[in-house]
Amino acid sequence: MSPYLITRERFINAPASDIFEVLATPALHSVIDGSDTVQGEQPGGPKRLFEGAKFGMDMRLGAKYKILNKVTEFEEGRRITWRHFTQATWSYTLEPRDGGTLVTEQWDARSVTGRIVLRPMGFLRKNPVAMEKTLVKLDEYVTKV
Repeated sequence: MSPYLITRERFINAPASDIFEVLATPALHSVIDGSDTVQGEQPGGPKRLFEGAKFGMDMRLGAKYKILNKVTEFEEGRRITWRHFTQATWSYTLEPRDGGTLVTEQWDARSVTGRIVLRPMGFLRKNPVAMEKTLVKLDEYVTKV
């Protein structure tokens, strides 16, 4: 297994449609982000994602910056993937199960040019932890009463 492909999963006691709605709404990405780097959506983007959609996010990793993402996979209620200029992708796959949904989050940086710098920058160590936190926050958001 490549260190540049990280996968985490969590069973969430909610329908896949409710979870997918959060993932397809850029305004909610900062609410569920476990890395605390996503600060909010940039104005002018789509309110809800679709295949081919481009959406910008305000970010902070030390310094503030902006990043533009493009949705590369979109299967309503089941799978969504986006990537940014580095070619790294973030994917979420939703599998309905009895009583809820198995949510799989995946970060794939195998196609990133110059990916060798990702290790010394701490991404290979920090991303698994951040992904687990994201899934907890997603769970809490969709199951709140």
